[in-house]
Amino acid sequence: MNDTKTDAETTGIDICVQHAREILASQLAIIKDKGYDFAPQFRQMTIQLYLLGVMWRRGESLSLSTNARDHAFAALQAMLISDGMSKKQAQQRIVFLKNMSRTEDGVDAHALTMGYKAEPNDDSLALVFDGYRDEIRVSGSLWRFYERGKKIMFIGGAAAAFVTVWAVTIFLPKTDGIDVLAAGLLAATLVVIPTFLIGLLIYKSKIKKSELTSSPPP
Repeated sequence: MNDTKTDAETTGIDICVQHAREILASQLAIIKDKGYDFAPQFRQMTIQLYLLGVMWRRGESLSLSTNARDHAFAALQAMLISDGMSKKQAQQRIVFLKNMSRTEDGVDAHALTMGYKAEPNDDSLALVFDGYRDEIRVSGSLWRFYERGKKIMFIGGAAAAFVTVWAVTIFLPKTDGIDVLAAGLLAATLVVIPTFLIGLLIYKSKIKKSELTSSPPP
């Protein structure tokens, strides 16, 4: 009996995954030339929530022993693993998606809802992304700015620390090792903190500009 149940659940997962891949392929073909520029993390999360909706609806048409919504999460986890993600990473991703699948009011996320309603070759995924075109917080440009800022802080801080330690060692050879280390850390801090503050100011200005642009006129 248990073997039969396990086989049925496995078959159900395979069916949902295959259906999700077919729907996704048709949707990606539609959004390919849309020119979307989103942060990779946001794009990935949105597509995964969308696929959860697709699998949820497909699961409702099967004879499942579990809730179709819960089954969709199991199917997506299997899909992530088959795409190369480790089991541990997939489990962590599913926990994250479960938290993101509902709003604070307990309503299903928009991407999930649109996935549930999706039909092959419709524009449901494009409609989801269209709603975020002008949202600077999830834009690819802001993500690239953030990534560049991290590199500048890391490389600049490391370079400042190295040069300072080298200079102190050469010109002040009698300096204690702990003092040399402290000088290097101070030099790195003097690079990292201003860079961080400048980046934060630019980020806030971008957000403020986006809010002013998107707010309706009085």
